[in-house]
Amino acid sequence: MNSSVLIESFSEFAKFKNIDRPTMMRILEDVFRTMIRKKWSTDENFDIILNVEKGDLEIWRNREIVDDNSEDIWDHDKISLSDARKIEPDFEVGEEVSEEVKLEDFGRRAVLTARQTLIQRIKDMEKELVFQKYKDQVGEIISGEVYQVWNREVLLLDQEENELLIPKVEQIPKDRYRKGDTVRAVVQRVEIVNGNPKIILSRTSPAFLERLFENEVPEIYDGLIAIKKIVREPGERAKVAVESFDDRIDPVGACVGMKGSRIHSIVRELENENIDVINYTENTELYIQRALSPAKISSMKIDEESGRVSVFLKPDQVSLAIGKGGQNIKLASRLVGLEIDVFRESESYEEDISLEEFTDEIEDWVIAELRRIGLDTAKSVLAVSKEDLLRRTELEEETIDDVFTILREELEEEDNQ
Repeated sequence: MNSSVLIESFSEFAKFKNIDRPTMMRILEDVFRTMIRKKWSTDENFDIILNVEKGDLEIWRNREIVDDNSEDIWDHDKISLSDARKIEPDFEVGEEVSEEVKLEDFGRRAVLTARQTLIQRIKDMEKELVFQKYKDQVGEIISGEVYQVWNREVLLLDQEENELLIPKVEQIPKDRYRKGDTVRAVVQRVEIVNGNPKIILSRTSPAFLERLFENEVPEIYDGLIAIKKIVREPGERAKVAVESFDDRIDPVGACVGMKGSRIHSIVRELENENIDVINYTENTELYIQRALSPAKISSMKIDEESGRVSVFLKPDQVSLAIGKGGQNIKLASRLVGLEIDVFRESESYEEDISLEEFTDEIEDWVIAELRRIGLDTAKSVLAVSKEDLLRRTELEEETIDDVFTILREELEEEDNQ
């Protein structure tokens, strides 16, 4: 294989992989210098001249002529006078000889190895370019075409046929993928695994919802409205706290759009995820009220030390505050950064009984667990549903039933006296 064929084949491969000319030149020279070092142990006295367009390669070995009896005759950059005159008969001691080295002088095996090395270097360069490209796009939305669907992940291809993965945990539970579908997702992270770039996408990340809002709401993209926080139960419900930097702009109205025009496309993209847009405020009580919407709070008690807040609601508002499967209260707690405990308003506590009075019938650790969530009287415990207690304490269902029975019987006896 001569130099022109080697360089032309490499050049075509490099162009196909979108490798720029300076990079291509650097890789070629690096590979040829490696070949030189393997044959002569050093490349210090060699010049390499490349012309990628014409496929030309010239390698010149430069040495100084010394007398045949000189002690320096074995130095890498020296040549004896007798050897120099074999190249050109009129050379003299002290002159410099530039001898051209042909690619064929390295041997067929070395040339084939060089070709494989060039191709491998380009592949490595391509992997690095893909890694850097997507590393810069972490947190941004991209599109890909579904190529293969597996149980644990979905493989997408981008326009340059780079592989993108959406693991099961990053998929919205309602998502259904078919080969050829175009899917949008946010770049979650980029890793190098066994020398190959691994690009992980997500449709469940809050960043995905944030980018969708930026695309649909010009005021967010322009910086007039800021998204303060997003919490999600992917495919089910999300809460988005927004703030306006312009008093003339209603942030919630701008995000929802006329008759929901802006938010509808986002909801469809997220498989009909129910999105609550909330006006952010630094007033904690007001923020909690908005976060628990549509439920209406009667009163609340915030304990900043424990990071908990007790909210009291009328019986018909409790289920609204908790939401389906406890979604509303979970998301509201995450949004405001406090653990929210919901209580039904009790009519009267005048004839209430402290839990300390029940130590003979209820174990101390059970009472301690109830007091941990702010329940220290019989009526305060009975005002909370069994489902609520199961969620907020470590108590088992049977234990809660026993506690309810003991407390009710004691209160009934008090009423009958």
